[in-house]
Amino acid sequence: MSAIDVVCVASWNVDLVSRVARPIARGETLSAIHFDISPGGKGSNAAVAAARQGAQVGLIARVGRDDFGRQGLDLWHAEGIDTTHVEEIEGERSGVAQILVYDDGDNSIAVFSGATAGLAARHAHAARAMLASCRVVMASCEVPVTATIEAFRIAHESGALTLLNPAPAQPLSDELLRLVDVLIPNESELHALAGLAPNAPVAIDAAAHTLLARSTKAVLVTLGAAGCSLYRRGETPHHLPGLRVSVVDTIGAGDTFTGTLAAALARGEPLTGAMRWANAAAALSVTGRGALGGMTRREDVGALLR
Repeated sequence: MSAIDVVCVASWNVDLVSRVARPIARGETLSAIHFDISPGGKGSNAAVAAARQGAQVGLIARVGRDDFGRQGLDLWHAEGIDTTHVEEIEGERSGVAQILVYDDGDNSIAVFSGATAGLAARHAHAARAMLASCRVVMASCEVPVTATIEAFRIAHESGALTLLNPAPAQPLSDELLRLVDVLIPNESELHALAGLAPNAPVAIDAAAHTLLARSTKAVLVTLGAAGCSLYRRGETPHHLPGLRVSVVDTIGAGDTFTGTLAAALARGEPLTGAMRWANAAAALSVTGRGALGGMTRREDVGALLR
């Protein structure tokens, strides 16, 4: 295995995906059109995206010693991802996500974190050498914050960049935000983190600057079909429009964005350049089924950009 470029403090779960015509009302039963079992977890998805974009990726993760845990290990090995710091635990279940995908491509998700909930600062300590030698470290709010803070602290000591996808949205401490180089929320997460109601009539710019004022260095907001916008203190916002594609489903689009951004930054792209790669990769990702079905390789994203 070559030197690790990107480290992911990773959540892992198996996605149980049902396709239904529309959202289900409370107490209602609706027939599913299709069912599938596929790999998931925001961290795992982002790690696979980074690997498919050419990065050498290492994981800090925790899985149950069960069929779903073995599925994760098999996936990571197939994708060339280093699993030295993946802990297998007897007697704990691996995570599961129950996902409903609607006819318009949107989705609803309920996640049971399983063994991921046991990730802690000690796991980052155990992976110190890998964290100290990489270029980018990424995490999401699906993993315990203590593990993320310690991993980001070690990364900063060695000059690595840190990326946080704050999903599912939850209050973020100033301690964590000071360690985040690029915060990557979607629009609803941005509003929640800024202390606003999801549909509050407040401009994205104002919400992003609320977070910048709390010490995070950059806020890169993903806007679905509308593209993405980058905010940095003292600079004019940088916006990229979305790319027109045929949407099959949107599962994993945000994770593809994060992983592709990490890979591009690791190979030396400036943030605005890395943002272009991430925007294009996320667009391609919604053309396939499941989190990994539309997750393409670096050459495919490069062709779209050309």
